[in-house]
Amino acid sequence: MNPSLIRQLWALVETTQATHLVNLDDANLVQSLLRQVNTQQPLNSEENSLLSTYVYSRLALIRDLAYERLA
Repeated sequence: MNPSLIRQLWALVETTQATHLVNLDDANLVQSLLRQVNTQQPLNSEENSLLSTYVYSRLALIRDLAYERLA
């Protein structure tokens, strides 16, 4: 996966409202982040699949970061 795509994802995580990140279930959170990435930079199906897998593997971290921002 392209390193700039990973940076773009984490920048979105940091700028997305924390309440949005913690209130969505796993599937909807992944879809929301993928939708936001795709609006900034359209992805092909392989990139979408790789990014989806990556986000699922990082959901706990994404939520931890969001909870920290809420505190």
